Amino acid sequence: MTESKPDAGPGTGQDAADKPATASEGPADLAGLRAARAPGDDTPDTRPDEGYDIRIARDGTWFYHGSPIGRLPLVKLFSTVLRRDEAGDYWLITPAERGRIRVDDAPFVAVEMRREGEGRGQALSFRTNLDHWITAGAEHPIRVAIDPATGEPSPYIHVRGDIGRGLEARLNRPVFYELADIALAERGAKGVAGDGSAGVWSQGVFFRLEAV
Repeated sequence: MTESKPDAGPGTGQDAADKPATASEGPADLAGLRAARAPGDDTPDTRPDEGYDIRIARDGTWFYHGSPIGRLPLVKLFSTVLRRDEAGDYWLITPAERGRIRVDDAPFVAVEMRREGEGRGQALSFRTNLDHWITAGAEHPIRVAIDPATGEPSPYIHVRGDIGRGLEARLNRPVFYELADIALAERGAKGVAGDGSAGVWSQGVFFRLEAV
């Protein structure tokens, strides 16, 4: 089993969870999120659209009015009612209210990886900055977006929602390097396309880690 070391980022570690409550913990007008859950997708939504001054930075830190939300349990609770619509906009949705928020990149960050097995039979699991574990596979695919201007890769794993327009976690640099090491070590193995592409297997699915 191989494990990577999580990044130390603001508002994502145990020290943030242990901090005393402050005024920047979370918005008072989102108090209903503490107990509410989102309705089913087939429920007509006639509530007015609100705009919450909440932003999720690229490193996974949640901000309210420009200040980091200091309580990790509160951020975890907010994340349970986070949704993404067909236009790619992000919302906090409860039975009582809903509002758009800003997300700089992906709403979650994968900060640790565990590997069980090897080759086609292996399973690769990822821990997010909010301590959720996701195992890559058919329901949680890995994708790599390549910046056309710089050629820089940005790897993601699907967390929940519809694949292609749901919520994702961006793999941080140490985790992606570890994944790339596995891909390089197994490069001789043929991918689904049979072309020996650099990639990794997880739960019987091959994920390409390079541009086509």
